[in-house]
Amino acid sequence: MPKKTFGRTPKVHARSASPAVANARQSTSPVNIPLFAIVAALVAVGLVTVYSVTLTNAEYNFWRQVIGIGIGIVLMVLFWLFDYRRFGSWFVPLLVIDCLLIMLPMIPGLGIEVNGATSWIKIGPLTAQPSEWAKPVTILMMAAGCARFDGEITKGTDYLKLVGCLLLPCVLLIREDLGSTLVLLVIGFFILFVGGASRRWIIVTLLTLVVIVAGGLGLNSALNTWSGGDIQILKPYQMSRLLVFIDQDNPDYADDAYNLNQAKIAVGSGEITGKGFGNATQSSGGFLPEAATDFIFCVYAEQFGFLGALVLLALYLALMAVALTIGLRASDKLGSCIVAGVMGMWLFQILENIGMDLGLMPITGIPLPFMSYGSSFMLTNFICIGLLCSIWSRRLDVSNRTRKVASR
Repeated sequence: MPKKTFGRTPKVHARSASPAVANARQSTSPVNIPLFAIVAALVAVGLVTVYSVTLTNAEYNFWRQVIGIGIGIVLMVLFWLFDYRRFGSWFVPLLVIDCLLIMLPMIPGLGIEVNGATSWIKIGPLTAQPSEWAKPVTILMMAAGCARFDGEITKGTDYLKLVGCLLLPCVLLIREDLGSTLVLLVIGFFILFVGGASRRWIIVTLLTLVVIVAGGLGLNSALNTWSGGDIQILKPYQMSRLLVFIDQDNPDYADDAYNLNQAKIAVGSGEITGKGFGNATQSSGGFLPEAATDFIFCVYAEQFGFLGALVLLALYLALMAVALTIGLRASDKLGSCIVAGVMGMWLFQILENIGMDLGLMPITGIPLPFMSYGSSFMLTNFICIGLLCSIWSRRLDVSNRTRKVASR
């Protein structure tokens, strides 16, 4: 019969369980201070860079960016307070919401064309890009679908259903916003990987998609030639952005080649220490298009140089490391899958945006997290931070249970 301790835990038991207790104590704070510090630094760097663009370009409004950040912080707090585990039973509603958001710009009188793409909506004086909001919805939808299998997606039919649900919003979006479509695909496959899908299935699916895309590009050219431009799978500017990466000297892609060359000139002219704040001559002189959005990294690198770029990359690396920590300490598979989707989204956007500015990736118009101008994009990033905070604070449920078991 065990000896009574009258509410006190024998020292021998406490010592034998000390690693578990120590780990639990290390993770009792509901606030992830490193996450907030990194995000605050990235937002500050982004605001400084956007402000430098607004000094010479009236197309961008600095205070609109500030308001977007303010609204984003409010949404972040709301998602933080909301128990993310409730999303686990919302798979079908989330899929419906995802598709509805993407189809909003297709409604006559609501959708407007911006830079050749009808992926924006206008309500009175306000404009928004619903495809940006579809990103966190896709993360939650795919995470909810994969979490139901608790890390073991063993049936091929289940895997195909999840892939089909991922491809549905992508098919609806691809003609209007190729960049966001790629982001949704990356999000989905990151979640499938963490959710327990067979690595072989994922590789086969990705190879199949590559073949389909290559065939689609060939078919697009054939249809375009045959119909005289009346039938196109992708819009001309989308094809130009993709093909200029392969053949920059082709005169048919002169506009996008010019953008790419100006971007590389801007980055290179910053040299080691940069030209200093407000001295980004490529953007201030009007040579660099979409300076505050697609090519925001170029503006930053021109002003702060190679050393400044290293600092920015270090911040992004720290952000990914903190997100990974949150994912590893999540209390359930749903939390891990959500973090995987957020990390996949950020990682792809960082690599693609900076890569296209350096000529290492095709130009796709993908923005840079917490840096690029745009309220819709900023709201998406802060919603994802709120989800990470919700997962972090609720991993305490497991920590408390661990502590109780260790103290027996």
